[in-house]
Amino acid sequence: MQKVVLGQIVAPHGVRGDLRIMPLTSNTQLFMDMDYLLLPDDRRLQIVKARPHKNIMLVTVKEVTSIEEAEMLRGQKVSVYREDMPELPEGRYYVGDLIGLPVLDEEGGQIGVFKDVLQTGSRDVYVIQPPEGKDILVANIPENIREIDLPNRRIIVRLPEWDEEEIR
Repeated sequence: MQKVVLGQIVAPHGVRGDLRIMPLTSNTQLFMDMDYLLLPDDRRLQIVKARPHKNIMLVTVKEVTSIEEAEMLRGQKVSVYREDMPELPEGRYYVGDLIGLPVLDEEGGQIGVFKDVLQTGSRDVYVIQPPEGKDILVANIPENIREIDLPNRRIIVRLPEWDEEEIR
């Protein structure tokens, strides 16, 4: 089963074993929506409570009840199974579902593969890795991102004219 990393335990919080987790996802709501977290060794931690605090998440789990137990988890990444994540509204996607998908132009020509998303504040920017050369950055706007087709595993884009000239 595919796992999705949500964050990394950075420290204990308080004496009762709460965990300070640095989110590695922009969707911190997932910590409150999920009922468990997985450790790298596949141990399952049942979430009792989760809440944001400054730039981290404070998470209480059933299996950790002391500061000493929490300290032993410092540095470990926590994940969930992909199929347990909530469904997103139409037109929204988890980045992990897009990474590695072929990116094609409107004529079906291969441009590269989807590599990552940069969050700029106003809109996301998709990073496309061509077969050779520098990564191509494409703003996630309807004029550029023509179709995300998960069932057929492909993304169709229209590159701005300057990008087309630069990569050809």
